[in-house]
Amino acid sequence: MLNHWPPLGTLRGFEAAARLGSFHKAAEELHLTQSAISQQIRSLEAYLEQPLFLRSGRSVSLTDAGYDFLSTTQALLQQLAVGVRRLGQYRKPNQLVLNTTPTFARHWLLPRLADFRQRHPEVDLWIFSTDEVPDMASQTIDLAVRDDISSQAECSFKVLHADRLFPACHPKLLSVPAAQRTTLHGEREMDWSHWAVEAGIDVGQQDHGLNFSDPGLLLDAVCSGLGIGLVSQLLSRQAQADGLLTPLVEATIRGPSWALLTHRDSENDPLARSFTEWLLMRLQIDPT
Repeated sequence: MLNHWPPLGTLRGFEAAARLGSFHKAAEELHLTQSAISQQIRSLEAYLEQPLFLRSGRSVSLTDAGYDFLSTTQALLQQLAVGVRRLGQYRKPNQLVLNTTPTFARHWLLPRLADFRQRHPEVDLWIFSTDEVPDMASQTIDLAVRDDISSQAECSFKVLHADRLFPACHPKLLSVPAAQRTTLHGEREMDWSHWAVEAGIDVGQQDHGLNFSDPGLLLDAVCSGLGIGLVSQLLSRQAQADGLLTPLVEATIRGPSWALLTHRDSENDPLARSFTEWLLMRLQIDPT
């Protein structure tokens, strides 16, 4: 069984020879000698334990195995080339990498991003949104703003905002009898069991309905008029301003705490400070 990769150089030599149909042309393209290309192909065939080319004098053609392996090699080399090009963004002098949840990125950050850009056009912000909590010690991330993080090594930790949750629906559903409204269920704090225990108010919630693992999708569903749901006070500010949802009652319950992780290498970075100061300012001035 093959348990290691063939040398990358043999794959480049094979791909060029197969694409050009000539060892000589492959050698010219890769700035190698024809004998070097021939040696690479022989090494690769020995590794794969089968011929990739049919040789007839100076002409070569692919075997069936060669055709099969060519598509794999081209896909691999193309993906590697894209990955290498992507590394260029880490060399940008004004790059600031922010990790956050897709929900925060879509419902809070994106509606306010033009304001940040206007105030700090020098910052090339890269929004790296993930459902998984990042490992700040091993990933190239300057800042993380999430509701599912705790302190990590190599980072400073700051609680930004203690969120509140409230039951809401699209305004058009206010005229619908409570018993006829679909109940939209979330996970973690957005499970209706928390509302029953902490608020104890019946707003027509039912055990059956639609279930969402993504709080952002739950908020989208509420805003589209699918039913009633427990939503984040922080994340729903723009939707309320746009008239897409309205609270069913004035009461609220505890929600998640949003926090900021800053890698120690970025603590004194002017770009990171600019974003952090803007973030704290917007969290403070935006209406609740």
